[in-house]
Amino acid sequence: MSSIMASPGGLSRRHFLGHMAATALSVPAAQFFTDLRANAADVRKKHRSCIVLWMSGGPSHLDIWDLKPDSEKNGGPFRPIATSAPGVQISEHMPKTAKQMHHLNILRSLDSKEGNHERGTYLMHTGYVPNPTVVHPGWGSSCALELGSQMSDFDLPHCVAINSPGAGAGFLGMSYTPFMVQNPNAPIANLKPPGDVDELRLERRLQMLSQVENQFIGQRRNQMAVDHKAVYGKTIRMMNSKLKNIFSLDSEPAPIREAYGKGSFGSGCLMARRLVEQGVSYVEVSLGGWDTHTNNFDALSKRLLPELDLGMSALVADLAARGLLDTTMIVWMGEFGRTPRINQNAGRDHWPRSWSVVVGGGGMKSGQVVGSTDKDGVDVSDRPIGVMDLIATMTKTMGIGIDTQYTTPRGRPMKIVDGGKPLPELIG
Repeated sequence: MSSIMASPGGLSRRHFLGHMAATALSVPAAQFFTDLRANAADVRKKHRSCIVLWMSGGPSHLDIWDLKPDSEKNGGPFRPIATSAPGVQISEHMPKTAKQMHHLNILRSLDSKEGNHERGTYLMHTGYVPNPTVVHPGWGSSCALELGSQMSDFDLPHCVAINSPGAGAGFLGMSYTPFMVQNPNAPIANLKPPGDVDELRLERRLQMLSQVENQFIGQRRNQMAVDHKAVYGKTIRMMNSKLKNIFSLDSEPAPIREAYGKGSFGSGCLMARRLVEQGVSYVEVSLGGWDTHTNNFDALSKRLLPELDLGMSALVADLAARGLLDTTMIVWMGEFGRTPRINQNAGRDHWPRSWSVVVGGGGMKSGQVVGSTDKDGVDVSDRPIGVMDLIATMTKTMGIGIDTQYTTPRGRPMKIVDGGKPLPELIG
């Protein structure tokens, strides 16, 4: 993760979890909560969620979503196949996802203009280009702030990143920094407190911590002290909640585990379904390895696309079967696409000028292709889409006002959506 994506002050939830375990600051749930005020089913009926499938490295869109079989120089060896959405074709190496395309949409004309990994990652996560005067919050953190605040009695974090740290919360503060799950196939590190400290000792430690934190906050040094206490409170709450088992996939039936795949991406997708099912607002699941400057086609056909196809298709089908797709938006994207031209190493290079993302769910219209590129995949030939148009579409789908605005630490206004417009093809 680049420095521009780091959490303010270099602190993270992992820091707190580790510190929590070291000091054994865990107490019985009854001491902190009266009860769970709403069950998960009732929460889900009202609450919207977003799952971002983040393809780190820059995925080759021309070999997945926008194949060019008629281009002699750029087409590559992969063939397009029909999907469950009439007239929509995708790669032959995505056969399971092809059966779910009636739930999804392909945006084939995105122009993001940033061909650098760090800058492209920042842009696609925030909607803004990096700026030395401000660290913008990741859109997921804004989502957690706007939607998570509607569920103040919720035990789980509202912004979760699986397999990678995700985007930081910028000036929103560490309270909205993603809770990171490093390995969805392993227990969450430090989530269980040591067993050699009795309740009385735990209470005394907690009281002492509270006194120290209150004194520090009273000195009004900075917002970090307030955020520190808030994150501790949330962490204690999660550690003592019966919902903490939501991070374990052991209870999932074997056919479900097989359907998603047991790799880190498939397991991450399954964990994401479990989290949004309980009401978590934003979950990002990462799959890395897409920086295919060499041997692009072998990497895609033998490794990346089979894993993506399994996890993505199972996630969409599972959400639809459970009635969660209407309230859960899915976004597939990376930091940019890859060049139409195939280089001398059988690879494709960075390409932000005309590439594809996939969106669906959350009440969007579906089964469509929006925008197009020319025969060789070089230029947008119809319906150019900007990054802020995508952010605007995501924001409106989640029921967040596109005029939502924050004030930076320097007193400047920052809009979640700055100049973009929701795509009417997707949102009526």
